[in-house]
Amino acid sequence: MRVAARVAVVLAAVVTLSVPAVAQAASPPGPVFADGQAQAVFDPADVVREDVWVTAPVDSDHDGQPDRVHAQVVRPKATELGMKVPVVYEASPYFAGGNDVANHDVDKELYVPGPHAAEPIEWAYQDYFTARGFAVVYGESLGTGLSTGCPTTGGANETIGARSVVDWLNGRAPAHDAAGTSVTAGWSTGKTGMMGVSYNGTLPNAVASTGVEGLETIVPIAAISSWYEYYRTDGAVVAAGGFQGEDTDVLADYVYTRADREICRPVIDQLTASQDRVTGDYGPYWDVRNYRNDVAKVRASVLAVHGLNDWNVKTDQVAQWYEALKAHGVEHKIWLHQAAHADPISLRRDVWLLTLNKWMSHYLYGIENGIEEEPKATIQREDKSWTDEADWPAPGTADASLHPWPGGGATGTLAGQQVPGNPAVESLADDASKTIEQLADAASSGNRLRYASSAATRALRLSGTAHADLRLSFDRPAANVTAVLLDRAPDGSSHVISRGWTDPQNRVSPAVTTPITPGQRYPIRVDLMPKDYVLAAGHRLEFVLASSDHDYTLRPRPGAGLSLDLTGTTVTLPVVGGKTALGEAFLR
Repeated sequence: MRVAARVAVVLAAVVTLSVPAVAQAASPPGPVFADGQAQAVFDPADVVREDVWVTAPVDSDHDGQPDRVHAQVVRPKATELGMKVPVVYEASPYFAGGNDVANHDVDKELYVPGPHAAEPIEWAYQDYFTARGFAVVYGESLGTGLSTGCPTTGGANETIGARSVVDWLNGRAPAHDAAGTSVTAGWSTGKTGMMGVSYNGTLPNAVASTGVEGLETIVPIAAISSWYEYYRTDGAVVAAGGFQGEDTDVLADYVYTRADREICRPVIDQLTASQDRVTGDYGPYWDVRNYRNDVAKVRASVLAVHGLNDWNVKTDQVAQWYEALKAHGVEHKIWLHQAAHADPISLRRDVWLLTLNKWMSHYLYGIENGIEEEPKATIQREDKSWTDEADWPAPGTADASLHPWPGGGATGTLAGQQVPGNPAVESLADDASKTIEQLADAASSGNRLRYASSAATRALRLSGTAHADLRLSFDRPAANVTAVLLDRAPDGSSHVISRGWTDPQNRVSPAVTTPITPGQRYPIRVDLMPKDYVLAAGHRLEFVLASSDHDYTLRPRPGAGLSLDLTGTTVTLPVVGGKTALGEAFLR
């Protein structure tokens, strides 16, 4: 996350949105709206930029003083003449860059029970919003840049620090400038929208979960809703894609860019002690970093954006957050695209900006433009086309099941009926040195089991979360379990649709490690990452079972044995059209 997010910030600094400049008249114009959208009537070069330090009601560096959040304000010059504007607010730990830090070693056995100047901050959206009568505010997360306090990778202090800027904009928190003079935000209407990518999108989720007044909307892009699922999965230590060995302490150390390089060392050391890379269990440390716990407090509307191929911040982060928001009646909309860890401005610029403009105009200026009545879901398909749908997962989606039949050492069958009769058992031996792609594409292998459907007679769409219910035994008291869905094209090439992981010691609960007795068979469920995917006609759906996943899990020495009872195994798919559609694609 740290590198991808830093790249996103750097790109944001160099992307320019062309905005027509309109010279200001003697008396400044107010905002202008046409077709429900704010119009570019202000010169984005004619702005007031100021630095303030907002006092936050927390002392995370334990220096006896409240932490202070450095915020940089960029607002239309017209606000100096009495115009009040709402705010688009980006909070980030990345504005001051990052440190060179090492990740944790993942090639290991499994557990058996400097000063900175206040330089201008830039963003791809700054000119766009200031030209249309919004202020832009940047807030440096605690322990980063010119803010005090300590970074804690999703800890409560970071949420409080980011929230304090919203409080300041609404007159509820004090702030001062570099000279110590009190500064108020009299130019602000108090209405605030938070927005950002990656960590910068996670902080809006965090602040919204406090229910703070004045935060009217958030636009979390590629954002985390629970830090446990970012670094763990059902008790398994699982990496963010591309960052094997990163954990909360590593990320905190990376963003720890405040001038005092020693005061936060005890805080970061405590992260190392508390994050538990040994058992991987969910506990109080992770519970305070789970914003879904407080979804009932969310009063801001949410426009969520995520890449269907994002293996850094995986799709379970947006899917579970989005479902919880819907269940609690929060106004919502979602964009799902085919890229990875990306901002949609790089994918569909004009339509995205139109949507974003209408969204912010409605929720921050109160313009009745019907945005809340439009289809809730915008989805990019595999051919890069876009569709609007009533919501997501797609209406009409229902669970439908397939079952593996013998032959998994090469390629067994994935069929609509379960293997009858006595247990049919197939085995594999772990080898973490091989990637899932290598294992899946091998004609035969003793290190995985593979099962394939017949070629689809028509396209089959999956929308939501697949899961595998497995009957497994182990020859050792510790093992990883990895489940994968693949698309096998007629030419033999494969594409990973989704994958999931679990620690069988956490089969009862992510919070509890329960020992494994070698040789005893256990029911093990693996939830795969939520997806929206169309399997084309002529393609085969494959299910692959492995132990370790080279790119994501810890990598113990080879050899742990897993035995799968096919008579007790089911792969459940979220199929648009349910059992009927599955039958029409494969079973008839």
